[in-house]
Amino acid sequence: MSRLALVSLVVPDYDEAIAFFVDVLGFELAEDRDEGRKRWIVVRPAGAETGVVLAQADTAEQRAAVGNQLGGRVGFFLHTDDFARDHARMTTAGVHFHEDPRHEPYGIVAVWEDPWGNTWDLLEPEA
Repeated sequence: MSRLALVSLVVPDYDEAIAFFVDVLGFELAEDRDEGRKRWIVVRPAGAETGVVLAQADTAEQRAAVGNQLGGRVGFFLHTDDFARDHARMTTAGVHFHEDPRHEPYGIVAVWEDPWGNTWDLLEPEA
């Protein structure tokens, strides 16, 4: 095995999720295919190899998992090469940060929340 290619994120609506990832976070829409019963949608940061499959919840169990796919833990780690730039852009776009940026031995980090309640780290790793 050579890399982790994709991770899935269960969302309530495809188009709402695309709008958040593309318009708010600045991800690229890498794939959007109608496969009949569902759509295959992949978003990823520009130039990144690993992408996020946006999976629209279609069962009661999946709808219950939206926003709590990791039991309240931070489960997604978005790296940046310019924390101040991206933190400011995300804040201006209305992204909710749980805390002020903090300096840790591994870099500058702040926990933020997507529109569905999943928590992420925005992290500029220590060089």
